[in-house]
Amino acid sequence: MRVLIAPDKFAGTLTAVEAARAVADGWLRQAPADDVDLAPMADGGPGFVDVLHEALGGELSAVTVTGPHHERVPAAVLRREERAWIESAQACGLALTRGERAESATTWGVGELVMHAIESGATDIVVGVGGSGTNDGGAGLLGALGATADRPLDGGAAGLDGVTRVELDAARARLDGITVTCAGDVDSPLTGLFGATKTFGPQKGIAEDRLPAVDAVLEGLAVATDRRTSLEQGAGAAGGLGFALLLLGASRCPGFDVVARAVDLPGRAAKADLVITGEGAFDFSSRSGKVPYGVAAVAAEALRPCVAMAGKVLVGSREMRALGIESAYSLVDLVGEEQAFADPAGSLRDLAARVARTWSR
Repeated sequence: MRVLIAPDKFAGTLTAVEAARAVADGWLRQAPADDVDLAPMADGGPGFVDVLHEALGGELSAVTVTGPHHERVPAAVLRREERAWIESAQACGLALTRGERAESATTWGVGELVMHAIESGATDIVVGVGGSGTNDGGAGLLGALGATADRPLDGGAAGLDGVTRVELDAARARLDGITVTCAGDVDSPLTGLFGATKTFGPQKGIAEDRLPAVDAVLEGLAVATDRRTSLEQGAGAAGGLGFALLLLGASRCPGFDVVARAVDLPGRAAKADLVITGEGAFDFSSRSGKVPYGVAAVAAEALRPCVAMAGKVLVGSREMRALGIESAYSLVDLVGEEQAFADPAGSLRDLAARVARTWSR
């Protein structure tokens, strides 16, 4: 039997690469004659660069950039021929902010990553936007690329309060002749009821009573730059980092689609008898551009069944099938929450072996 294994990361425990290997090891323990094909996936958030490097090879350059609270943090730029990929979460991710000081957190380091890519000779840059801990409308990125304003661009949303003027010419000149793609799964506008702050601010640590004020700051940034762009789908991605990229002429593409094309997921699914995906928590929000839904859609197009393995499964069978998943299996249900976190790789291997008993011919 040919099995395509295409999971996302199990957030906080396993990278997508580690998860794919654990599933493969467990599966082959139960069904050693099967042929497994590992295609770890990402959607533009944490793991984006590692997954692409695993699939495509290329030159991975280690760099140090400004973190969300002005600390120096390690990051990487992946380069293959004229194209470069960067992962904004490495410079401004929630894992770095830990949900603290979101109003002062900056995306300056993402702009530095873009500059490193340009200086390496890249003329086509793909920015994975996902998993951010910032909410500065991308002001930091604009500043790192040369934009100026009547308020500091490196102080997060707090620093932008009262902004009335932003000069973008220098930043746009830096990207002259450079193609930029914003790769993410968020369709929100920058501001308003469904904007970056109201939708994602609380999970970044912005207090409920501060949401209107922070949203108003980003509205001021929009008025000072381009109100129409702030209303576009994706402007609210990564706390408004999508807005800054759109201001500079970037196009949008779902992060999952970027990775799926790079690894030829449709072609590999067509050769499989079964497709396996997974993530840390499988719930109905998985439909919002996340990896399991994308993998299931590719499997359906290839007329192949798709099953999921997850740390937790929080949907019923009806919702599961609405997401294109035949069955979903939970680590917590198999070994308990304590063991699932204590030994995630071993627990996932055990779960994969259990699933192979059902699905392997």
